[in-house]
Amino acid sequence: MNIILDKDTTEFILQAPNKALATFGPQGINVVPVSTIRIVEDKILLVNYFMNKTIENIKNNPDISLVCWSGLDGYQIKGEIEYKTSGELFDELTAWAIEKFPEREVHGILLVTPQHIYPISAKT
Repeated sequence: MNIILDKDTTEFILQAPNKALATFGPQGINVVPVSTIRIVEDKILLVNYFMNKTIENIKNNPDISLVCWSGLDGYQIKGEIEYKTSGELFDELTAWAIEKFPEREVHGILLVTPQHIYPISAKT
């Protein structure tokens, strides 16, 4: 079941200073920091600069968890991921990422389709 991201959640995800993507596959559990993120039509788009183990994992298991947090609050997003290395969306996101981080090389983009979103907080 895919979900629609509301405005507040979208803004939080984009503005959160801390983000991490977790995958599981032949490489075992892998967690990487995420620095470049956009949201287009309820898909969360991530840029692959150096995600070798992550890409191997998602080729075998598209289920992921993305956590975004600021201070003691945040969201865990569970969903499925697709990996793209070409196409219009790839070209658009690559141009944007190169403008933002010109010293980095884009290897691909990851499209997350959120299926569940859980608020997380240490203030319970």
